[in-house]
Amino acid sequence: MSWVTWVLILSGVGLNAAAQLVLKVATRPLAAFSEFDPATLSASIVILLKSPFFWVGMTCYGASLCVWLAALAKAPVSVAYPMLSLGYVVVAFASVMWLGETMTPAKVLGIVLICLGVVLVSRSSV
Repeated sequence: MSWVTWVLILSGVGLNAAAQLVLKVATRPLAAFSEFDPATLSASIVILLKSPFFWVGMTCYGASLCVWLAALAKAPVSVAYPMLSLGYVVVAFASVMWLGETMTPAKVLGIVLICLGVVLVSRSSV
């Protein structure tokens, strides 16, 4: 695959990960709701629609879709799709750095295994 294809794939992964992180910030006010009911649902929707983080996250998702479609046009899906798992790695480390989440040994092991899988899949495309 060409370097452009790799850039498209990694851009799609990055934009998707960014969307997850920003949407997590957008949903923080929803943690105050202890139960799910119709009133809570409507209040949640209003809170989200008023949040700039929600709209940034949705924009990242839209851009991710566009970039991903361009990547799929150029790359075998059997190679491109497994690369999406890199999003787990990006989100895990970014959530520790920016959202104050914790990194456990089990998470680190899982990330290492994901990275090994991505390396194996990407090497098979050469």
